[in-house]
Amino acid sequence: MDRAALDAAYNNGAAVPGSPEIVAEWRRRSEIPRASAKELRYGSAERNRIDYFEAKAGAPLLVFIHGGYWQNREKETFGFLAAGPLAHGISVALVGYTLAPEKRLDGIVAEVRAALDFLARPLLVSGWSAGGHLTAMAMHHPNVRGGLAISGIFDLEPVRLCYLNDKLRLDEDEARRNSPLFHENANKRLVISYGTAELPELQRQSREYAQRFGHRLLPLAGHNHFTILEELASPGGALTAAVRDLAGRL
Repeated sequence: MDRAALDAAYNNGAAVPGSPEIVAEWRRRSEIPRASAKELRYGSAERNRIDYFEAKAGAPLLVFIHGGYWQNREKETFGFLAAGPLAHGISVALVGYTLAPEKRLDGIVAEVRAALDFLARPLLVSGWSAGGHLTAMAMHHPNVRGGLAISGIFDLEPVRLCYLNDKLRLDEDEARRNSPLFHENANKRLVISYGTAELPELQRQSREYAQRFGHRLLPLAGHNHFTILEELASPGGALTAAVRDLAGRL
């Protein structure tokens, strides 16, 4: 694909009519649950913060990493997702991180690992879009016992060649070392999920990554890049069920 085709192939917002309104509704839905969260600081940068929703003392912990192609959005938008896991006694930690271009991708990956160090306990990790990529990059962390990558990017070479790189500034080496598709498998249980109404490139990336390493693939019929998160926000959702299954193996 040339640059124009790649730009369109990875533009999730343009592919889903009304996506700005969907995200605005996420923010509204997140206001009430965030009021009950405890904010923790894991580093010195402004975004090095965690919103912690505790189900009960000693409960399994799900760490969720937000999306936005490593250059947009914030953890505060995703508090609504805690409802699904919390309903089943699973605590949730929403991790913030410095965005590009202020931080290069190497630094963003390092910040996520620092957050996992700070939490200092066995945990599950999940994330959506760019957070799905960061989930896969976190699977080698010693605190991580399993993961759920939602609508992620696992090969960064197409990202390096499209509009997303205007802020990321990836070179070939940084793209390669931060592409989970080319890393040795961590031999931990990882579920790869995507919506069947997502852009074909995102579906392809998930299928190829799952096939290469034998991870469980969980396509969700009819969901696009944004509606798929309802399956985690809902106590009865398919992604909540995947988290419950992973938590049962901790």
